Amino acid sequence: MTVTLELKPEIEERISAEAKARGLSVENYILDVLKERAANGEATFAETATPEEWEAALDDFIYSAAFQNISWTVDDSRESIYREREDAQL
Repeated sequence: MTVTLELKPEIEERISAEAKARGLSVENYILDVLKERAANGEATFAETATPEEWEAALDDFIYSAAFQNISWTVDDSRESIYREREDAQL
């Protein structure tokens, strides 16, 4: 099957850069990507998410119940920060 695609210049540049980074021609790179997609089924969130979707997912993760009950003490006093340096000088 032969397919002709009209790509926006920015997409064409990105595809060309990816192909070059993998040491492939553009045609072989596109074939590899299509074969991967066909083998894996649907595209992953990481492949299709917009920056806004990433930000929303990160916010959901940060504010999830898993992080609500975390507590630890932080000793950021001068003594704790410089203790090793002062011990080394003695």
